[in-house]
Amino acid sequence: MSDGKLGYEDTPKIPGSEYRVHDPERPRPPVVQPGAATLGEGEAPSDAVVLFDGTDLDEWESQEGGPAEWKVEENYMEVAPRAGSIRTKKGFGDCQLHIEWAAPAEVSGESQGRGNSGIFLMGRYEIQVLDCYENPTYADGMAGAVYGQHPPLVNASRKPGQWQSYDILWTAPRFDGEDLEKPARVTVLHNGVLVQHDTEVLGPTAHKEVLDYEAHSQEEPLGLQDHGDPVRFRNIWYRPL
Repeated sequence: MSDGKLGYEDTPKIPGSEYRVHDPERPRPPVVQPGAATLGEGEAPSDAVVLFDGTDLDEWESQEGGPAEWKVEENYMEVAPRAGSIRTKKGFGDCQLHIEWAAPAEVSGESQGRGNSGIFLMGRYEIQVLDCYENPTYADGMAGAVYGQHPPLVNASRKPGQWQSYDILWTAPRFDGEDLEKPARVTVLHNGVLVQHDTEVLGPTAHKEVLDYEAHSQEEPLGLQDHGDPVRFRNIWYRPL
């Protein structure tokens, strides 16, 4: 952070925006109380690919390609200390993704140091996971943000320890050789509340940086981030589109 502000003033401008990456002056989204919901009990659609059903990490590996070493217990997986980020063994492109997560019930830290993780679509485009319940931080780093690019439309966070859901519609970028033909686009519902609406992704997401697209395949692994906090995940599935 800079000078005690919730963000940074030494970062590049976001293309097409008046704000810098993690700009402390960028307005934070209004708070919306999500409706009651029962999570974790429904079955995945019949055509879905189940990535985690609460029993094992057979569909996952470490970021380096070895065994995934996160904890599995009571139908969820949890970031284990110093275990590192994990990714799916299989790749995917355009998809509908469902994932449920919970920040630690015991609150520790503040801003980006509280219940931090991330969902990396195709391994490089992050939808932020963060405990944003009464926890101010920079707008483009809030839960449901396209990290460093687009804040969520609203803050639909539940209390620490409660299960939350993301439903993500993802359209992968298209390349013509090494050239970008069409940027990626994403729609995100956080606890059933729309927080990204057909949002254009500006390139790979990064901390304090603006990155350009680099050509990659149309099917890439999904990543889950180890940011040092014991965030939990469960009921993960996707439908290829």
